[in-house]
Amino acid sequence: MKTIGIIGGMGPLATIDLYHRIVELTPARSDAEHIPTVIDSNTRIPDRTASILAGGESPVKELVRSAKRLEAAGADILLIACNTAHYYYDEVQAAAKTKVLNMPRITAKYVKDSGMKRVMLLSTTGMVKAGVYGKAFELCAPGVELLCPNEEGGAILMDVIYRGIKAGNVDFDPERFREFLSKCREEGAESFVLGCTEMPLAFERYGVKEPCVDPTLLLAKEAVRLALE
Repeated sequence: MKTIGIIGGMGPLATIDLYHRIVELTPARSDAEHIPTVIDSNTRIPDRTASILAGGESPVKELVRSAKRLEAAGADILLIACNTAHYYYDEVQAAAKTKVLNMPRITAKYVKDSGMKRVMLLSTTGMVKAGVYGKAFELCAPGVELLCPNEEGGAILMDVIYRGIKAGNVDFDPERFREFLSKCREEGAESFVLGCTEMPLAFERYGVKEPCVDPTLLLAKEAVRLALE
């Protein structure tokens, strides 16, 4: 078995969620049959959205530092437990000796192979502006229309991500979030791409039942497949 390395801390709950998926997806009958996994929950990685939108401190230095720590610990495959951080994917992969899986490209290919034609991206405003998923869909899912939230929708999503999940706010009111998703469906979105690693947690915590594509789950599946090859 190969060893999986997770560049995490963006945020810690999303990191736990990715590892949880890996464990659940592994066809193990005992502890010894699970995939060796090393996690670097690097909470010192600067905020990705602030860097992209406002010229804040670049997270590249800390992302690369995490990658090198994981390689030194024996990781054969690297995962980035944050969608927005994939804006810096090329720089991280260039600095790493091991393969770094690309979550947006894996997701775009899945959407294409599933036959979907029109999906809505749920992500940070930084991710939308960076166009990471747009580029991934152009490369891996030509012909699929990727819808992005408008300014109002983006503000609602950022509220859910930062004031809800990242803040651990159990009293957060998700009503505007639910209304936004319902409106997107009425306007023709077949499914939602959960393009922020906090989004699967939001869907679960707030009991959202809308059809969705979960990049965290797809990344975990691919990691397990490669680790067991």
